Amino acid sequence: MADQENCMRVTRLAAKKRAAEEAMAAQQSKKKRVVLGEIQNVVQDVGLGKNLKLGGQNEKPKTKPKRNVKKGRGAAKETKSLKVESDPGINVDEKCDDPQICGAYASDIYEYLHNMEMEAKRRPLSDYLEKIQKDVTANMRGVLVDWLVEVAEEYKLLPDTLYLTVSYIDRFLSINAIHRQKLQLLGVSSMLIASKYEEISPPHVEDFCYITDNTYTKEDVVKMEALVLKSLGFQMGNPTVKTFLRKVTRIAQEDYESSSLQLEFLGYYLAELSLLDYACVKFLPSLVAASVVFLSRFTLQPKQHPWSLALQLHSRYKAADLKECVCILQDLQSSRRGGSLVAVRDKYKQHKFKCVSTLSSPSQIPESFFDGTRDE
Repeated sequence: MADQENCMRVTRLAAKKRAAEEAMAAQQSKKKRVVLGEIQNVVQDVGLGKNLKLGGQNEKPKTKPKRNVKKGRGAAKETKSLKVESDPGINVDEKCDDPQICGAYASDIYEYLHNMEMEAKRRPLSDYLEKIQKDVTANMRGVLVDWLVEVAEEYKLLPDTLYLTVSYIDRFLSINAIHRQKLQLLGVSSMLIASKYEEISPPHVEDFCYITDNTYTKEDVVKMEALVLKSLGFQMGNPTVKTFLRKVTRIAQEDYESSSLQLEFLGYYLAELSLLDYACVKFLPSLVAASVVFLSRFTLQPKQHPWSLALQLHSRYKAADLKECVCILQDLQSSRRGGSLVAVRDKYKQHKFKCVSTLSSPSQIPESFFDGTRDE
């Protein structure tokens, strides 16, 4: 009798588990597939529809793979920012009680990250499109990254996964010349690697085949994954703009009586815009992060000097060092650059990001803002 009761209990549990999996699968099947337009023709027509497959094939797509998608821990989570004193000699991280900040080791950690970001093996060539690539353009790269933003949203991936993906793409293209028809394959394979590095439950290979409308097979993705890993020497853990943006944003919060989510989300938005533009590849991630905060503060408070002595000390950049990058970011913000790439702009139009992509800054930044700081 006891054995029968145990069997019945196991059967009921299995039935409940099966029902839960079927409900999750039904929910996932309602999602809209994100498909990249034809990169081959992007120079002539950047605004291609999302339902066009790479290569123009029209056969009926296969069934979408089942996968449980976890909720992301990205920018939508309203984390607390730190209110710090105006004394620039005090490390903001050392004053935080949050053990995840590792306040006692923060200075050493960021010193290590700054050294790491300058290592040649972790840096893409600033002119790889001119020197290495023969069939890939900056416009094609922008379309690919814009599409990957949508893929990351579709699978609720962490922001760090997206930044690492773009880093892997740029580093790979700095070494290997590829045909434009393989560019999307490089994108999904790089995102697969970044997901395995960052995510608790990364998407499966089948998910990335599906997201391309099965333009590539599982074998294609796995083969490209191996090629990327070999080309990069398995150096996967390089710091990104997001790595440094966290700290610089905390320093910037010192001027606010309470945490400014608008400042944080605007920083996330501008940082993701920087991923779209090939001109930003030449800048160190820490410099882009500092430039993002500079422009974010100028956008929200255009009459105040956006750079402080504390920001200069902790970011290690003077305002003058940021001028070129800030101007590129402002052109992206105003759609003077990359205006046809809309995924990041649409993403940050959502209310959960306080619609920061609808904000604009004055067309001209006073030259005096690039001379010194307001504390001098």
